[in-house]
Amino acid sequence: MNPDVLLETRGPLALVTLNRPKAHNALDLGMIRALHPALEEWAGRPEVKAVVVRGAGGRAFCAGGDVRAVAGTLDTPVPGEQEPFSRAFFREEYRLNQLIHHYPKPYVALVDGICMGGGLGLSRHGSHRVVTERLLLAMPETGIGLFPDVGGGWFLPRFPGESGTYLGLTGNRCGAADALWLGYATQRVKHDRLDAVVDALAAADWGGGSAHAVVSRVLSDFTSEPGPSPLAAHAGEIDRCFAGNRVEEILEALAAEGTPWAEETRATLGRMSPTSLKVTLRQLRLGRGMSYDEVAAMEYRLSQRFMSQPDFREGIRAVLVDKDQKPQWNPSTLAEVRDEDVEAFFAPLAPGE
Repeated sequence: MNPDVLLETRGPLALVTLNRPKAHNALDLGMIRALHPALEEWAGRPEVKAVVVRGAGGRAFCAGGDVRAVAGTLDTPVPGEQEPFSRAFFREEYRLNQLIHHYPKPYVALVDGICMGGGLGLSRHGSHRVVTERLLLAMPETGIGLFPDVGGGWFLPRFPGESGTYLGLTGNRCGAADALWLGYATQRVKHDRLDAVVDALAAADWGGGSAHAVVSRVLSDFTSEPGPSPLAAHAGEIDRCFAGNRVEEILEALAAEGTPWAEETRATLGRMSPTSLKVTLRQLRLGRGMSYDEVAAMEYRLSQRFMSQPDFREGIRAVLVDKDQKPQWNPSTLAEVRDEDVEAFFAPLAPGE
């Protein structure tokens, strides 16, 4: 048993509690290896009608993959194994996301508090994504020298207009109203009713229609309106400014827009890794025309290429270790990141990838 992932069944309900509250339930390799086989087992058990995933501690659902641990063990083998930690972590995390994406039963993520990066991989691919008024949602990877992975190349381009491009490049944060507008969330429930939601699902009459319909019906009794989406209010500007296929075009469009929002957004992009920005934009444009499984394979290639670049270690140092918020990117400007450098990130890996 892994104490960081609590697994239980309550009648027809399988319940997962991510239990690293001091780390905002950040996902490490051990947690991935505990969760994957449990989900596979429950998928094959007819008495289990649905899976619910939640975070412990009251502050976060999941703050993402434990990238600090990955950065500290890039070339180190997994204890007792031959494979480098960074290769095993990303492969097994993406396989877990893939299992959730294709899960045959209702998969209900109760997303309360912080949900970033890998937290979206644990939630967005499920059938039901329940958010609360305390949601803080983001894909902040370009600020740590990485890219929006865990299927971001699939779900970000499927958000309205260019909102996914905007969020993937800037890492900006969203609340519950934004999450519903984006299509990330399927329901909004008040934080103090989440335990009642679990109880109601466990006590539901599962003979009254398909399992997915039963879950939707139960959740409908708890939903509440979040109000207008602040992100939607900027939809026109986002669509105008983020339609370009080059980061330089996006920056030029923001400069031409000339609004305080556009200037703030331009400044945000100026703090991100130039390599991450260019690779991410290419990832999102390619992802528009790809299936989820194709995106997962592409993102695994990207993950391994980023591990060999200096920006990932530097981003983790500046943001999570020293916390000086002053990363020294290499290359330091967009002009230094050549098109052929970007394309090299997407080239196939060695046989057996």
